[in-house]
Amino acid sequence: MTPKEVVQKGYASFAVGDMGTLKSLMHDEGIVKVNGMHKFSGTYRGPDNFIGNFLAHIPSHFENFKVEPKLMIAEGDYVFVLAHGTAEGMDADFGHLYKIQNEKITEFHILDDSQKLAAIMKAV
Repeated sequence: MTPKEVVQKGYASFAVGDMGTLKSLMHDEGIVKVNGMHKFSGTYRGPDNFIGNFLAHIPSHFENFKVEPKLMIAEGDYVFVLAHGTAEGMDADFGHLYKIQNEKITEFHILDDSQKLAAIMKAV
């Protein structure tokens, strides 16, 4: 798979709640950085840490959360995604930057509107 195809498969997996496939797309030592100053901001190392300590909390903080990629730009090992996120009380655009090596996500930078997220989930 190309880096862009890896990222596309990740969004498709997330959309249907397939964490097994999402995990398989991530490098065992991959790093996920979440911007902002809310309680989920920070650095997650490895897919289990990211899925268990970040993604698993989305349903309890965001009702009907969805994220849809609107634009993907791939250059070398990097893919930038302009994504649109919605949930009850939220409508926002996000920036996601991925580094893909050997068909695995080695870096994922979540550059979301952290103020909007924190306000909605009361997570400041």
